[in-house]
Amino acid sequence: MITSRRSLFVLGMIAAVGVLACMPVVMAADASTEVAVVSKGVTIRELVDRGGPMLIVLALASVIGLAMIIYLFYTLRKDQIAPAALRRDVIDKIRTGSLQDVRTTCNYRPSALADVTLVALDFVEANSPVDPNLLKDVIEGEGSRQASAIQSQTQYLLDVGVISPMIGLLGTVFGMVHAFNVVAFDLAKAKPMLLAAGVSEALINTAGGLIVGIPAMMFYAYFRGRASKLVSQLEVASTEVMTSLLKLRNNKI
Repeated sequence: MITSRRSLFVLGMIAAVGVLACMPVVMAADASTEVAVVSKGVTIRELVDRGGPMLIVLALASVIGLAMIIYLFYTLRKDQIAPAALRRDVIDKIRTGSLQDVRTTCNYRPSALADVTLVALDFVEANSPVDPNLLKDVIEGEGSRQASAIQSQTQYLLDVGVISPMIGLLGTVFGMVHAFNVVAFDLAKAKPMLLAAGVSEALINTAGGLIVGIPAMMFYAYFRGRASKLVSQLEVASTEVMTSLLKLRNNKI
């Protein structure tokens, strides 16, 4: 039941992003209809022509952002970072002294917790007696590497959110340049409709950059918090693994 609700939530969020990504087209089409004197509608091809090349770049940025959102919904899950079942199996096998079974389990279920556990096992098997401080440093080092890998995934979505408004701003500059060129280079043809074409290009790009960038930043903030929570859970699980390994070695001594 929980899984189905989560799936529905993910699909809903993806649909919302898709609608937001298409909003520049709809909004620009409405604006163009109001400005145009003799026009019954604006096709997507006409909208792209009016928006200029920067609008195509923004469309690509929206596709990349949507792909990143879907990817992060899949990867930033507890089952991918520190699965509860793996955590229980590892702790139980360590308590029984079955370190080889622990290694087999971790190799069979790859995850951040599995990588931390394997590094700890390598250290314990290579060093006898085990220095608790060194084991802690080894686990913390691998844990930091895994945490950095988890959190860095959201950075790409931040890049989309930051760069998209800049692309829109660049398109705005191009649009204003086109508008003022009409006045600067051909006074005879400096009609309001020709000026409006350049202004329309500028506004379309401005709106497109913001509509792509704002949802990307919102999802980045959400995934950043989600990643931090998963890192905290990984730290707790890694501490339990370290404690179990130290108890096992102490009992053998």
